[in-house]
Amino acid sequence: MTEFLRQVWAITGKDLRSELRTKEAINASLAFALVILLLFSFAFDQNSEEMKSMAGGLLWMVFAFAGTLVLNRSFVREIPNDCLDAILAAPISGAALFLGKAIGNFVLLMVIEVACLPIFSVFYDVRLTAQPGWLALVMLLATWALVVIGTMFSALTVNMRLRELMLPTLVYPMMIPALTAAIQLTTVLISGEPIGENMVWFRLLTAFDIIFTALAVTFVDTVLQG
Repeated sequence: MTEFLRQVWAITGKDLRSELRTKEAINASLAFALVILLLFSFAFDQNSEEMKSMAGGLLWMVFAFAGTLVLNRSFVREIPNDCLDAILAAPISGAALFLGKAIGNFVLLMVIEVACLPIFSVFYDVRLTAQPGWLALVMLLATWALVVIGTMFSALTVNMRLRELMLPTLVYPMMIPALTAAIQLTTVLISGEPIGENMVWFRLLTAFDIIFTALAVTFVDTVLQG
């Protein structure tokens, strides 16, 4: 177990250091998210009740779109100089490789989301401090759901010519249950309503994370070697 965790941390650290040096994915994703938030702020009346009911959906739509820019880089950065082949030939398990990359993507996406939240709050006149603990938990669970699906399909499409188009095409349909739960919960939390009556969405989001994480860890070797 100690060796496995060391391998996971080595992959995570490598990816984060690589991204910090270039800042390609995080800069593109953050700029994209902020532009979309700004454009949508001109399209809706911030003081209307309809806007309040759509706030959660808008927020997660932006996160999902911006997230694919980060996720697409998961395995693409290993293509130059046949680095991916070298990693696959190294004495490291596919599960450790997958989890290392997933955790790295998770950190990058959380940075982008945290940076976008104050902008979202100002542009849309939305109060995010009503239930901050629950909101943070929903963001962590929903972001991990996006990362698990996105990292797995990034591995699947890494050798495709149209991977930039194929990744969102594969990820978004798979993410519908998790995104629906995240949107419902975020809308409720932003409006200040109690979460008690919406715990079914929380349980759905938790179950989605557990099931797809287990499936990804189980089948990642088949995907990488295929």
